[in-house]
Amino acid sequence: MKDSKFKILVNGLITENPIFVLTLGMCPTLATSTSAINGMSMGLATLFVLVGSNVVVSMLKNIIPDKVRIPAYVMVIATFVSVIEMLIHAYFPALYESLGIFIPLIVVNCIVLGRAEAFASRNTVFRSALDGIGMGLGFTLAITLLGVARELLGTGKAFGFIVFPDQYGALLFVLAPGAFIVLGYLIAIMNKLIRPLTPKGE
Repeated sequence: MKDSKFKILVNGLITENPIFVLTLGMCPTLATSTSAINGMSMGLATLFVLVGSNVVVSMLKNIIPDKVRIPAYVMVIATFVSVIEMLIHAYFPALYESLGIFIPLIVVNCIVLGRAEAFASRNTVFRSALDGIGMGLGFTLAITLLGVARELLGTGKAFGFIVFPDQYGALLFVLAPGAFIVLGYLIAIMNKLIRPLTPKGE
């Protein structure tokens, strides 16, 4: 089980979730999760970059000199970020305006660079792709859940569906303080759920 493909996926989704467990990438998480669609979109964009950069880094790990590996990884990541940024700009201009500077800032997201350095540079292409999928899905699910909770509590809607009248919503949850409050509660809930799944000693 330790080296299984299933565990690589589960690590990112549950036991090593980038947001709820490792608490990485907090800046885009808190800034772009003002709505469910924004959170999901940022998560999917990061998923694309994670998988692409992991695969390429794994393919080039024996070619890139050790002294310049970090700049090389950043260049690889920046290439995929540029691709996804241009696609969003071309086909989803409203979303592009909404996410703003946080799309190009995926380049310096510690989740992406961290997986390239800690996993992709030491594993096969296939395992690196699985790691990117697992971590990307974990990030996407977490930031989407945060976006749903904030939008629902703040406006009474989620993904455009009205759950209750917006006058009963609390604007606080759409603003920055609400992001910290909701994230804190979600981390506490997830830690309570994840703890029984984590082997002792980990």
